[in-house]
Amino acid sequence: MYPQDRAAVLFAAANGFAAVALGAFAAHAVSDPQAVAWLRTGSAYQLAHAVAALACAGRSRTAALLMNLGAAVFAATLYAMALGGPRVLGAVTPVGGVLMLAGWAVLAWTALRTKTPPHEKLDG
Repeated sequence: MYPQDRAAVLFAAANGFAAVALGAFAAHAVSDPQAVAWLRTGSAYQLAHAVAALACAGRSRTAALLMNLGAAVFAATLYAMALGGPRVLGAVTPVGGVLMLAGWAVLAWTALRTKTPPHEKLDG
């Protein structure tokens, strides 16, 4: 595994860990409905993008980085607000969303410009 891929996997693992931990926290230790909603939303996006970043770590390092970073920013701002942080952090949340979208766009671009090696082409 290349060091850059290892970094993407470690970042994705940290995102996955945080998503599960904060999702469990929302389910078992939080009673405020708005806080629970923020924690669940952050957890869902963070976990989904941790898995997506793992899937593209060896294919597009840029996509993996954007997904990991976007998920961390998006979720962290929601987690902070749920835990009593200032609501002005909500203005930063879309930055994480844009980074995640950019990750998906880069992944699509990578798929479009990558040529299939001759030995992997289907018969027919």
